[in-house]
Order: sequence, then C-alpha cells, then structure tokens
Amino acid sequence: MATIDGVPVADAAAPGTAGLLLKRRMCRKPALLAPGAFDALSALMIAQAGFEAMFISGSGISYTQLARPDIGLISLDQLCAVTRRVRDRLDTPLIVDADNGFGDAINVEHTVRLLERAGASAVLIDDQAFPKRAGALSGKTFVTPATMAEKVRAAVNARREANTLVIARTDALPHEGMEAAIARAHLYVEAGADALFVDQPRSLEDYRHIAQQFPDTPLVANMIEGGSPSLTAGELSEMGYGLVIASGSLVRGFAAMAERLLGVLKRDGSTAALSDELLTFGALNERLGLSRIAEQGRRFDPAFRLETLMDAETDGEGNR
Repeated sequence: MATIDGVPVADAAAPGTAGLLLKRRMCRKPALLAPGAFDALSALMIAQAGFEAMFISGSGISYTQLARPDIGLISLDQLCAVTRRVRDRLDTPLIVDADNGFGDAINVEHTVRLLERAGASAVLIDDQAFPKRAGALSGKTFVTPATMAEKVRAAVNARREANTLVIARTDALPHEGMEAAIARAHLYVEAGADALFVDQPRSLEDYRHIAQQFPDTPLVANMIEGGSPSLTAGELSEMGYGLVIASGSLVRGFAAMAERLLGVLKRDGSTAALSDELLTFGALNERLGLSRIAEQGRRFDPAFRLETLMDAETDGEGNR
C-alpha cells in the first residue's frame, strides 16, 4: 500500500483521499519530490524507489510513445490511458500534467472528469494557447489571464472529489516578465487553484520573489538538469516550495542508457560489456511482481507454477 507523509493511501479509487494527503504534505517541509513517469514501468520504478508521489509527464509521454518533442501532439485519450495503466498498478498519488486542458473551459471540465476517473490525485493545467509547447521551448502563445482564470474555475467545478487538486501553471514569465506572471498567478489563486506553478524562473532571486508573493499557497517548482539555476529539492523547500517535480529526469536517463547499450551491442555483437549494469531476467521479473503473482495463483490452484527458468545465480530477491 502506498503512503504519503506516513499515512496509507488506502483507496486508489477515491482520488480525493490522495489529493487531501497531497495538499497537507505540500504545506510542510521538506518539499514533496515527485519524479516524472511516462508509463507503468517507469511509475513502478519510482514507487519502488520509495517516492511518495509521482508526476505523469506529458512531455515524457510524447518522448516515449510518439518519439516526438513536447509540442502538443499527445491527446487526452493517450494521457488518460497512461494514467489508468499506472493507477491499475499502483496506489501512489498521481499528479497529472494535463497541458492546457485540451481546449477552453468546457474542454477543461471534460479533461478533469476523465483524468479523475482514470485515477489522478491532482491535475495540472497551464495557460498556453494552441499549439502547446514544453515550458523550455520557444514559440509559445498564451490565453489571456481572464480566460485561464475561467479554465481554473471550470476545473474546480468539474472535479467530483473536493480534494482532487487543481494546480495552475503559468509559462508566461520569460515572455511577459515577472510581474505579469505574478499577476496571472494571483488571478488563478482567486479562481480556486489549490497550488501554483510559475515556470522558468531564471535566478535564485526569481524563485525567492515568487515564494514571497504567495506565502499561503502551495508552490510547485520543476528541476531540469542543465537548467539555470540548478537547485536541489532541499534548496527549493527552504525557499518555500511545497512540491518539486523532476519531470524529465527518468526519461533522459533511460534514453542515455539506451544509447550506450545499443552502441555496445552494435560494436561488440553482445551486451556482455555491460552485464554488471543490467538487470537479469529474474531480477526484472521480481521487480515486476512475479513472486506475488505466483503466490496468488497457488491460492486457486496448488499446482500453479510461475518462475523463471533463467538466472539460477540470483537469490529470491532478484539479486546476483
């Protein structure tokens, strides 16, 4: 069973339960750290590493399922499908990146309802217009602050569980300036947002200024490798941020390892040079829950067998 802040998340089918725990957790230190997941396997690895929550990353889905940059190509159906698969496997609270809500206020209502049913504990909506772009890309356009406030109100109105969180994000800071971004964020709080994400601060002073403007609102920050400035979750926590997402770290790590492995395979004709760095067949299956499935099978059929025929050198925990 998943826990957050030491409290069990007992019912994954009740998003409001996890949302309430998320909201409480974001109001205390240290900041909640949520890596980005993009499929059920990445989500499982995050949970097994002991994280209290995870971020279903729109960019990660675009990278892995479309092999395209994050330029607004994924659909609501794709996002819901990933969320359902992760929720089916895990009880961990899920913060889901819903881009710009896939349209106007009516579309946002539809988006929130579907994501909540799929298992989202929190839904993040940004103020970009179409075409949607990743926060770190140029070429973005924005809806008016008033239009985004309407979308936030629609999201709040659409949720069936009062504690499903609505997180409002503005990407306007690099394009409209700090004060315009702050003004947008204030409107979004007034519209009912439970938490705020002012993306792309350029300096420590920017982060501090944002935190000073919203002392009573949970704040979200994104850690991006190679970003400026490069801050830890602890440093952001001390400045007043309640949720730190590492939205793209895992997918970039997977891609880097894939390049390395495929290069070795192409060069050597085998992966033997990396054997000490790869999970064995047995170790992978243990992480995927093979032993538990075998146990369940034996409850119904004492003769049920499900075990690996490889990796005799590994122990019951999947270790070498």
